[in-house]
Order: sequence, then C-alpha cells, then structure tokens
Amino acid sequence: MAERKKIGPISFTLRFTIGFVWLGFWSLLCMCLMILALPFRSLRVRIGNFCGKIIGPVVSRLVGAKVINPDSKKLNASAPAIFVTNHSSALDVFIGMALCPYGGCGVGKKEVLRIPFFGQAYWLAGHLLIDRGNNAKAIASMAKLSDFVKSKDLSIWIWPEGTRSMDGKLIPFKKGFVHLALETGLPVVPVMLHGAHEVWPAKTMQFYPGNVEIEVLDPIKTHKWSKDTIDDHVEHVKSIMTESLVQRN
Repeated sequence: MAERKKIGPISFTLRFTIGFVWLGFWSLLCMCLMILALPFRSLRVRIGNFCGKIIGPVVSRLVGAKVINPDSKKLNASAPAIFVTNHSSALDVFIGMALCPYGGCGVGKKEVLRIPFFGQAYWLAGHLLIDRGNNAKAIASMAKLSDFVKSKDLSIWIWPEGTRSMDGKLIPFKKGFVHLALETGLPVVPVMLHGAHEVWPAKTMQFYPGNVEIEVLDPIKTHKWSKDTIDDHVEHVKSIMTESLVQRN
C-alpha cells in the first residue's frame, strides 16, 4: 500500500460531498417507493437491490476503486444462494450493493441504522439487522429470514466475519451463515473482494485509488450439512476463502 498515492484533502472533500448527496438522494427516493410497497417485503428487497446498483458503483468509483468483475455472469447464475464475502473495508458494503443479484436479502448489524439515509433505506428494504450482543435473538431472527427466503425464492448476502479485518486477512467467522444454510438448504457461494482494504483501509477516511477484483468461487452444496458439525462447516468455508486470498498475495 505504500506505493499508492492517497487522495488529497480537496479531492477527498469533493468526492465525499458528491457521494453523500448521491447516496442521500437515491436512498430517499427508494425509501418513498418502499413505503408504498410496505406490505410486500420481497418487492421492497428488490427495490433495495435497484437502489444498491445505483449507489454502489458511483460511491466505489468516487472512493477511487476500479472494480474488475470477470465473474459477473457466474455470480448471477449462482442465485438463489447464500453469498458470503470477506470484509476488510467500508468499501465492501458499496461493492456488495452493486454485486448482489436482484432478490438478494442482506444481513447486517443493527448499527447500520446509525448511517444517515443508508441505514433507514436498508431497514425499509426488508434486509435483516441483527443484534450481535444477543445471540439467541440473532438466531431467532435468522430463522424467520430463512422462512421468508425459502417462500420467496430469494438469496442472502452476508459477511460471516461480522466486522472488518484490519489487514485484509480473514478473522474468525460467525456461525450465522451455517444456520441459514441448514434452514434453507441453499448453496454457499464465496465472493472474494481482492484489494478493497488497500483502496479504503479499515476504520479510516483515507482513499488510495486502485483495482478491486471480484472472484466468485464455486458453490458449496449444503444439503448434507448437519447441526452436529456446524463448526466443521464454518472452518471448511473459511479455509476455501483463505486459500483464495493466499493465492492472490
């Protein structure tokens, strides 16, 4: 990362302002549509997907990320599925918004509600916000999401690490995605973001323009998974994703 040139303060201020206005305008517009579609959660999910595909690419580009996605067709062809992706930058959220196939329901932490416009739009879209401090409540919420996903033939987009890695390496996974797989029977599809942590380092407001390459790994069948071996399934998926990161470094 030392070789990258950081965006200067004037350019940063301009980019941040444009990004905030863009995010706010489209979030408010889509929130109005979601309110009209309040009784229809699956429709709100798709409106949220539409909003994400407008907001995500623009904000990613303003940050300085050139997203390279040779696996776009493979990603869309994998749905419905549980898409799990690595998390090492705030940029991951915006890229994920752009990538998530239509009919993809997100799973995020309740703190997302603190983000102006975006947090409220995320909630209204019917995505799941979980309380990481209450494990029993989180599992119950995921069980309800599983029923909804199965009945509407939707996908799930989730960051199994639960929080951002500081160095781009994977940190321990939460077990939620395995519970979702057991309930839905959907395959798990790892989606790897290579280089996002170098463009927008975790827990900073500094941008270093560069490429972020998307790699969609092969679907992992889950129909034979068991509650008795949850830890094994978590580590299996994590090992596959770790190997992908190692091969790129």
